[in-house]
This record gives sequence, structure tokens and C-alpha cells, in this order.
Amino acid sequence: MNRLCYFILLFFVSIGFSQNNNFYGAFESSGVYYSQNESKDFENKFKSNNYVNINYLIGNKWKFDLQLESYLPGRLQNFSNNLQDTYLSTISINYKSNKFDFSVGSIYEQFGSGLILRTWEDRQLGINNSIWGFRTKYESDNINFKVLAGYQKKGREISAGKIIGIDSEILFTKNFQFGLSYVGRLENITYDFGDFTNLFSSRLDYNSDSFYMNYEYISKSKDGIVQFGNVSENFVKPGSAHSLNFGIYKSGFGLDVTFRRLENMGYFSDRFEANGDFLETSINYLPALTKQHDYLLSNINVYEAQPYVSFQDPKLMKAGEIGFQIDLYYTFKKNTTLGGKYGTKLSFNTSIWNNLTGDFSYSDQNYSASFFDFGEKYFSEQSIEVSKKVSKNYNYLLLLVNRYYNKRLVEESTGQINSQIIVIDNTLKFNNKSSLKFDIQHLFNNDYDKNWFGYGLEYNLNYNLSLYYSNIKNYQNSEKGNPSYYSAGISYSKKASKIIASYGKQRGGLICYGGICRYVPEFKGFSISINTTF
Repeated sequence: MNRLCYFILLFFVSIGFSQNNNFYGAFESSGVYYSQNESKDFENKFKSNNYVNINYLIGNKWKFDLQLESYLPGRLQNFSNNLQDTYLSTISINYKSNKFDFSVGSIYEQFGSGLILRTWEDRQLGINNSIWGFRTKYESDNINFKVLAGYQKKGREISAGKIIGIDSEILFTKNFQFGLSYVGRLENITYDFGDFTNLFSSRLDYNSDSFYMNYEYISKSKDGIVQFGNVSENFVKPGSAHSLNFGIYKSGFGLDVTFRRLENMGYFSDRFEANGDFLETSINYLPALTKQHDYLLSNINVYEAQPYVSFQDPKLMKAGEIGFQIDLYYTFKKNTTLGGKYGTKLSFNTSIWNNLTGDFSYSDQNYSASFFDFGEKYFSEQSIEVSKKVSKNYNYLLLLVNRYYNKRLVEESTGQINSQIIVIDNTLKFNNKSSLKFDIQHLFNNDYDKNWFGYGLEYNLNYNLSLYYSNIKNYQNSEKGNPSYYSAGISYSKKASKIIASYGKQRGGLICYGGICRYVPEFKGFSISINTTF
């Protein structure tokens, strides 16, 4: 298999260079030497994840794409055990004419907002759930239609379950659009409740010069609940999803509101992967709808979406989530009292997410959830962010966060946490090329790990070279020895290439990208990453 991978790679390279600009690709490598680790499999060892992606175009109709992956001498920690050695990860052939598009091989696709189907790759999280099969599209001015089918990628293997998908969109006017979708899953396992699980979606989208709105409803047929790694044939329930998003935008003002209700919406081509650590074979996309923060202390006790049914014990029963998020943006104009000489940007965010309310019976393994009642709270947050340019050379950002996090429900452990976070981020420009960023952070917490303090420095010497250092300290947590987590690094970029090297101690916990989270164990070590395109 390895020889086949290298042969195909050389084949594409040779053809590409002979055809000038029809060949392009990218290389990415991330390696860590773990000087300290929670697992003996990683301590005092070097591990790396490596990716080579190659594309080749023939005219304006044909495209060939492949990706090689290598996990030698081993994968990075907390990536799936299915990621091993060196192998051909994805390969696809695509033909596109004026209105028709046909692909065979590895398929990346999204229906609607992704609540019913989304296949994508995120290397930071170790997710690649592409479909190995075929897809055909028809696109015109008013009608779009897609059909796909195949098996799903599962590390270097494919899933046992089959996926069938149909998506359609009709544009009635330039502002109003209607969509219908279907996704079916068939496993090679016979259950009393049926082998096929079906999802049906209908959605409406409206856009104007200053207002937008979209609504999507999904119905899921009965499916066995996965409990403690097993699929129950007695605990069988349907599922559903409701998502409403609308907003107003004008010069200097923006408002965005999202409501979502999920009930039993976990959907995997291999059922046994439900509630798994790596989200392998996930068919639909269910991100947490909360503000995505950039700072170390604001990413402690982050929320992870709760779409699953879970009956851990009589006092901990969940059927999904219900809640909303509101974003408000306003810009105070230049040369006003609050805007000052350069203007001031203000943003406000609030989000609340709760368990579903209903009649729950642990002994009978059954429940009946109400539609709009909010149950016990999972998470809530309110944040205010002020960004201001004071002079040509100096600007600052002030962030205030108030957060509630229910560890008992979200992590199915114990405890409830109330915390407040303050961040002051300063940027000082020396000239057009060099600048210094300096931030101070504090997390106030009377529960769990108590208070944290942190800071970060980043010095950009020019467009190519930058240095950084950050440190966060849990200074009131004497039970754990007041731990601190630090990182020092250097980054160099040149044209389409970038290399980053760092050394430090990583705090264990959830790491999130785009609302999707994964747990990363604590470790100490040296890291290096290389990215280039060609």
C-alpha cells in the first residue's frame, strides 16, 4: 500500500510539472516531542502528523485530487488509533460542465447548514469524515440538485454503514430560497427497530439589503440509543432539530439571533461511534453556538453541544439541548464623544443552553420531551468586547465575560462553576513592519480550580518573523500545587511557507475549533509545525 501511495504521488508530480500551472498542492507537518505526558506511550517520545495534498487540473473541466497522510513514528496524542503509518487518505476525480458536476472518490459536501449532513476535514481536531463514493450535481439559475452515496472515511479504513443523500434547492426570487434534503444510513447489522435511519430536512432562506432569516427543520426516524458503548433495542426514540437564525445589518450596526433545539440528533454511519472521543463517522455537523474566544483563560470551561440522549443515572438524564445566542455589534463613529478620533467598536454576546424538559423515566428507559420548555441549565455566558484605536500607533481591546458552566450535566461528572473573565489586549506599532502585542488576563472563580492569572507577549519584528511568550497560572489552586502553563515560540513565514517552533506546558482540557471540541491531555514538550503551498 505504501509503494502504491508513493507511485501515485510521483505520477501526479511528473504530470503536473510537465503541464505548467495545472499542478498545485500543499504540505503540512505537526510534530511534538513529549518530555512529560500522562501516558507512557508518549512520554519522552516524538510523534508527528503529516499531510500532502495534490491537485491536478486538465483544462477547465477535469480535476484530480489526492491526499497522503503519515503518522510516523506515531500519531499525536488524543488522535484516533485508526491514524497509523503512511497511506493514501483521500483521492477523487471531478468532472464539471456548464450545469453538471460529477465526482467519484472522496466526497466533501454539505446540505443546508450541515445539521443533516456535512463532511469536512479539520486537522487540528483530527477530523476527516469524507464519503468514499460518488456525487452528482445539477446547478442552474433557479434549481440546484445533488445526489450522493457511499461509505464514510474512518481513519485509514471506511465505515461499515452506507450513506445515501439527496439535496435540492429552489430559488423562487433573488431573495427567497427553499430547500429539501434527505440522508439515509444503512448499517450491516439487523436491529428490531430497522436497519435504515432516515433524516428529512426542509429549510427556508430569505435575504434583503438589511435583513436575513433562515429556518431549518429536521425529522429523524426511530433510532436505538447508544448507552455505555452498546446500541439498545429497547430504548428506541426518534429525533428532531429546529434551527432559526435572523439578523439585521446596517452601517455601523449588526444584530444576529440564533435559536436551536436538538433532540436525539447524534448521527453516525457507525452507530457505536456515538459519544466517541474522535467524532469519527459523524454525518451531521452540530457545533456549539457560543462565542468563540481567542484567549487562553476565556477557553477554560467552554461549552460543547449536547445533542445526544444520555441516561447515566436517575439524577442525570438528558435528551438534547435547547437555547439561543444573540450577537450585537455597534460602531461609534469617528469624532464623536464615545467614538473619539478613530471610532470605537462595541460587541455584546449572550448565550444560554439547557437540557430539554419532559417526563423522564430511568427504570423504563423512556422519556417524553416538551417542545419549548427550558430544563436544567448546561451553560450560559454574557460578554462585552470594546475595541478602540487611541492613536496611529496604539489600540486596545477590552473583554469582559460572565460564565456559568454545569460540569455535572455537560461532562457527566460533578460540580457547577460560576466565573468571570477580564482581558486587556494592547497593540503598539513601531513602524509599518514591527509591532508588540501584550495582553493581561484574569479568571475569577470561587468554585472548582479557583482563580487564574495570565499574560501574553508577541513581538513582530517584520512581516516574516515573530516571537511570543504566554503564561497562565492557577495561583489559588494549592491542592494541585498552583500549576502554571507556559509556551515560548518563534514563527517565520516566507511567501507561501510558514514554520513555527515552540516549547511549553499545555493545559489539559477541551480544545475547540468552529464550535467542535476535543479533549487534549496535559503535556510538556517541544512542538514544531511546517506549512507550505506549491
